[in-house]
Amino acid sequence: MDSQTSQSSHASQSPQSPHTFQVDLRGLVDLLSHHLYSSPKVYLRELLQNAVDAITARRAEEPGAPAHVRLYAEGGALRVEDTGVGLTEADVHNLLATIGRSSKRADGLQEARSDFLGQFGIGLLACFVVAERIRVVSRSARTPGARPVEWTASDDGSYTVRTLPDEARPEPGTTVHLVARAGAGEWLAPQRVLTLARDFGSLLPYDVRVGEEAVTDLPAPWDRPYPSPATRRVALARHCHELFGFTPLDAIDLDVPLAGIRGVAYVLPSAVSPAQHAGHRVHLKGMLLTERAEQLLPDWAFFVRCVLDTDSLRPTASRESLYEDETLAAVRETLGERIRSWLTGLAAGDPERLAAFLSVHHLGVKSLARHDKEMLRTMLPWLPFETSDGRLSLEEFAQRHPVVHFTRTVEEYRQVAPIASAQGVGVINGGYTYDSELIEALPSVRPDTVVAELDADTVTAHLDAVDPAEELALSGLLAAARAKLDPLGCDVVLRAFHPLSVPALHLDDRAARHEQARAEAEEQADDLWAGILGSLRGSAPRARLVLNHLNPLIRRISSLRDPELIGTATESLYGQALLMAQRPLRPADSALLNRAFISLLEWATHGDSDSPGGGH
Repeated sequence: MDSQTSQSSHASQSPQSPHTFQVDLRGLVDLLSHHLYSSPKVYLRELLQNAVDAITARRAEEPGAPAHVRLYAEGGALRVEDTGVGLTEADVHNLLATIGRSSKRADGLQEARSDFLGQFGIGLLACFVVAERIRVVSRSARTPGARPVEWTASDDGSYTVRTLPDEARPEPGTTVHLVARAGAGEWLAPQRVLTLARDFGSLLPYDVRVGEEAVTDLPAPWDRPYPSPATRRVALARHCHELFGFTPLDAIDLDVPLAGIRGVAYVLPSAVSPAQHAGHRVHLKGMLLTERAEQLLPDWAFFVRCVLDTDSLRPTASRESLYEDETLAAVRETLGERIRSWLTGLAAGDPERLAAFLSVHHLGVKSLARHDKEMLRTMLPWLPFETSDGRLSLEEFAQRHPVVHFTRTVEEYRQVAPIASAQGVGVINGGYTYDSELIEALPSVRPDTVVAELDADTVTAHLDAVDPAEELALSGLLAAARAKLDPLGCDVVLRAFHPLSVPALHLDDRAARHEQARAEAEEQADDLWAGILGSLRGSAPRARLVLNHLNPLIRRISSLRDPELIGTATESLYGQALLMAQRPLRPADSALLNRAFISLLEWATHGDSDSPGGGH
């Protein structure tokens, strides 16, 4: 046994012959086209990128070297010529024929790598997404006596390399020839090539043309000189419409020299959902990286669309999005600060434009102000809120009312605002997105302000009490009403309030609704759950129906002699108060409304002498 173990151990430690991975190029191309790249169109970006990088490499050694790229599309074929550094035969074997190796790692180029667009060495491989054959003819600028070399590859993984006579490529540089694969001819059509080249390469630093048509358009619109600010604004608005399809409310310069960023943020002319992810256009050293960068700005800045050029951010492997790292996080914070400064500048110097902006995008600014006290302080005179005094800013409302009352839901606001306002109590609707948080943060930037949530007790306390003798005279009405509404978890109280036209007011708060929901669940639960829910019973106040002693209808109902009819009238008042509060109706509430309606119809059609006006 020990001998066998020893032999096995000895065998496992003996040297093994290394094996080389066999790459199925067709399978790799399929992987690229279906999983790495979003569209076959990226092949043209790769070609432009290789050409621009080759020119950058040559100019690092020959600053005066020619710098242009020419593309010629015809008959399902494409030819791309550049005046770059070129390749020797050894370079071809080392770089073009080795999948995954980047030409940027070649001798003498590592120190200049920050000037290159490519980082992952996929290069010409991407061209197989649209081409069945690639032919490269190149002549090195580094080796004066080097002859042109030709590299021809097929999508089956085979390639050939041969040396050509001098006249095949008299000057240094590289020419790439593509022949379209079946079904991909549209991607090599002249107009498509021109459109893609302009889309990807309009900001490239060298002269790029498709035939005679210029591709590059420098300087960028945000860097061009203009006769006046108004002229610049018009030009940027036109640029925005061409890129994004809308005319912006304004343009915000995004100039961050330390991060190597130049660009502009365009303010959307219409409101958008905060959950909608914005798509920004990002150029990397002039080459379009993506049209859908989502993580470029803070979440609160969903009201702008950006286009910018950078030389500091890292692309992902597909070079179609940005790599999430510390640099991107710092850039995101800095760009957010630029937009914040623009808002502050509008508040200080252009209130009309700020008001126009906030009428559309107040939600985004509220989102920012939640976490930024300085922004909240700046925006206090401008941010609109729904209040019982009309649409006002928090600053205006706080100046009018010693206590800033608010509700947390829209339903609560609709329930109490008209009554509270009639009693001189100001109320803000805090039920909309971010509003409650901002109202509660008000004392942090306005220290003398008192903020309080408005609940049923507060409203009731502001209603006038009825004289005890008069309330005693109505004890029969109150007793009948309480008996009728007690099963619904609702108390009945008598108060005098304005407006006189409101006969009854239904008041509750979240605690009362929670207790009501618990009680309903307890009724429907089995013994175990009923016991658990029963143990959770709290001392929360119940909902209440406040009868208005000043309302003529209430006075007439109080004079009725039939307790059953008083109960029906009470149910009707309860149902009408629920409807006025725009609260969702429970099944029991809906049944009560139907029952009260039918009972009143029956009473009216039977001609009962005990009418609401009886006794007078």
